[in-house]
Amino acid sequence: MRRARHGFTLIELVVTLAIVGVLASAVVPLAELTVKRSKESELRVALRKIRSALDEYKRAVDEGHVERKADESGYPPSLDVLVEGVPDEKKPEKDKIYFLRRLPRDPFSVDADVPAAKTWGKRSYASPPDAPEEGKDVFDVYSLAEGTGLNGIPYRKW
Repeated sequence: MRRARHGFTLIELVVTLAIVGVLASAVVPLAELTVKRSKESELRVALRKIRSALDEYKRAVDEGHVERKADESGYPPSLDVLVEGVPDEKKPEKDKIYFLRRLPRDPFSVDADVPAAKTWGKRSYASPPDAPEEGKDVFDVYSLAEGTGLNGIPYRKW
């Protein structure tokens, strides 16, 4: 008499593992690509928010809402000023003007303990665009991340 079979044979298990391995090797690169694409999207949005806030600050200076000294460019001295706010010079009670609710982090920054303002490279108004350097103000920001985006442009040049 033949015994009833319980479970799988070794060959069935090996074939199943091989199929699962092939499927997993196809899914991992797709998952990595999806993560990279979402980080690039976050970077694009964060850069747009910060740059818009810098432009709004400059507009407020030009309109006389923010105090400007003769030797200043009209851009904020730091990124934190955009969140902390500045007194409105045109209002007698000097209410504060805020340009950002919170400063976005660079999504490619690996250290979570670093403050958001330190995750960005900053370019002052006086520095050239091809060699950005920090200075007395913040004219523009860029990512400090190494690497190139899916569009072929290095993250530092976005």
